Amino acid sequence: MNNKKLFNVGLAGTVITALCCFTPVLVIVFGAVGLSALVGLLDYILLPLLAVFVIITGYAVWKRQRQSTS
Repeated sequence: MNNKKLFNVGLAGTVITALCCFTPVLVIVFGAVGLSALVGLLDYILLPLLAVFVIITGYAVWKRQRQSTS
């Protein structure tokens, strides 16, 4: 995977996960679909997922900076 694609995946994942973490998007969707019992589990899934995407984005930026200095 090249740096630009890795950065785009990391950034898109971070933005989407952050929207789901800090806004009630998934809570409303789960309630409308009838899965509101799973809302309590969202923190166990979304926060680690957010951390993974932030790490991917940071790695892509670090790799891009390392290539530009070489």
